[in-house]
Amino acid sequence: MTQQLTWLATVLENAGLKVAEVPGWQNRGRPIPMGVVKGVICHHTGGSKNGNMPSLNLLINGRPELAGPLAQLGLGRDGTFYIIAAGRCNHAGSGIWEGETDGNGCFIGIEAENTGGSNNPPGAKDRPFDPWPAVQLDAYRRGVAAILKHIGVSAQMCCGHKEYRLPLGTKPDPHTIDMAQFRKEVQALMDGTALPPPLIKNKDLHDRPTLRRGSSANPKFLVEAVQKKLGFAGRQVDGKFGPSTEARVRQFQRDHGLVPDGIIGPKTWVEMDKR
Repeated sequence: MTQQLTWLATVLENAGLKVAEVPGWQNRGRPIPMGVVKGVICHHTGGSKNGNMPSLNLLINGRPELAGPLAQLGLGRDGTFYIIAAGRCNHAGSGIWEGETDGNGCFIGIEAENTGGSNNPPGAKDRPFDPWPAVQLDAYRRGVAAILKHIGVSAQMCCGHKEYRLPLGTKPDPHTIDMAQFRKEVQALMDGTALPPPLIKNKDLHDRPTLRRGSSANPKFLVEAVQKKLGFAGRQVDGKFGPSTEARVRQFQRDHGLVPDGIIGPKTWVEMDKR
């Protein structure tokens, strides 16, 4: 059965965000239907420190004590939104925000990949510290802004799970994010007053262009050289900057302390030259 929130992919894509549609998402949701969507609840996954979206299967299928799906959206460390479900999800629990108490029925849940560890626990001593990548935070704000604008409400209808869930203090997510400041930044995006993110330079010091997935301007010989540096061999070296090449680029960037955006700009070229 097709669920209510089938507009999610279009809204996020129109906002210029990276979107990965999980197969079957349009028909996925809890048996009880959603009500009128009033806002967004922000979470973190509490999952592994390794990988872009290692909690994806858990969000789809749930866990023994809580059936899936556990959120409509997952947000990877590279800023990709994984669309998991178009229906009701088990993400909120009991709580209240702006008078609304049916979190699962009237809020869209976004689970951003993060361990939930903190430099200053308490409560997360067993979780490694996991600072938020700038590209992920930027996508978080922009995704929330796009959804709220679509449903016609202000940024005040975005809350953290830690703000919604009762009794207060029960949940810490999303950890280390100041939700009041987050809402201000979301509202600025909705109002068109936010500063644009810094642009990646078109070329590096050696006159090599910035390469990215799907771009018609990617010189084949440069993509082939990149693929070889990333460990591709044989027919894998095809000069096409597709999803497998982008995934390897992201992993390379994570391994070398770069923003894992899958784009080969000047900073990534510098690291690749060392290989």
